[in-house]
Amino acid sequence: MTTLVLVAASGLAGEVAAASEGYDQIVAVDDDRERWGTIVGGVEVIGPIELVSDSGTDLVVCAGSGRIRRRLVGRLLDYGVTPERFATVIHPDASVAHGCEVGRGSILLAGARLTSQVSVGRHVVVMPNAVLTHDDIVGDFATLCAGVALGGEVVVGEAAYLGMNSSVRQRVDVGVDAVLGMGAVLLADLPPGETWAGVPARPVRVPV
Repeated sequence: MTTLVLVAASGLAGEVAAASEGYDQIVAVDDDRERWGTIVGGVEVIGPIELVSDSGTDLVVCAGSGRIRRRLVGRLLDYGVTPERFATVIHPDASVAHGCEVGRGSILLAGARLTSQVSVGRHVVVMPNAVLTHDDIVGDFATLCAGVALGGEVVVGEAAYLGMNSSVRQRVDVGVDAVLGMGAVLLADLPPGETWAGVPARPVRVPV
């Protein structure tokens, strides 16, 4: 029996379960005791995350935040999980053109489009109907929400978060751990760790 274990019981876990093919069984693990024995997103939560250390099953980390995914992957590696156990999930309705690359542990949901020579790193989440065009590079643990559009030669840094329906002009960089707000239009490089929003996107000022 082939089993896929979804790490973190979440709405994203339900979407990943719906997108996954070829498994006899799909279950979830989560540190929240109240979820053990329940059904989340149509998937049974069988217990804590530590359970994965005793199994040869495939794994996908389903936390919506790239920073949390990065932390969970670190924990799993500490438990002795090998990188080869991380599965890559690509929805049947996603399109990955010849010459594109998708790293281990990454998730491409329905309608995601990779057009030409796109490189997607490890443990990236690409939500429905996001479009990545020629020569884009997406770093490990990044999150591209539904409807994101990247022009050509865009570079998205590790664990960056691009909000729903945001867009990025060609040859623009999004820094490591940066956040682009929902519906924003990014026309200039977004520095690491900063949050920008608006049309055109500008830094978000936090009141003192």
